[in-house]
Amino acid sequence: MDDQLEAICLFINKQHVLTLCAGNMDDLWCANCFYVFHPPAMALWLLTSTQTRHGELMRQNARVAGTIAPHPKTVVLIKGVQYRGVITCLEGEAERQARGHYYHRFPLAKAMPYPLWQLDLLEVKMTDNTLGFGKKLRWQRETS
Repeated sequence: MDDQLEAICLFINKQHVLTLCAGNMDDLWCANCFYVFHPPAMALWLLTSTQTRHGELMRQNARVAGTIAPHPKTVVLIKGVQYRGVITCLEGEAERQARGHYYHRFPLAKAMPYPLWQLDLLEVKMTDNTLGFGKKLRWQRETS
């Protein structure tokens, strides 16, 4: 794993809330969701209803984008990620395994009967001002 990817993974793994933007040709909507990072697949697992506005949009169009950004007290401490990816509703054994990880991190989620989604990251751009003002780290999934 190269240094940029390692730094990106470390940051994503330390956070737990993302902003997810979904849309179709006529509508766009953003939502905040709790997530669990799955580094081997460069994927995020999240729980959300298909009946929400963003859930309905994700069923129509799997291409999503968003951010992961904590709220530092000063500009020099800013770290954050912009991403784009493809999201799918998990089923079967993959869903069972991912749900186990999700419930381990967020035990209260067991009370929420919502589908578990996997967001496969396609591209990540991370800003890390602790490495120098405006420093960017990048990762992009290789196409097969």
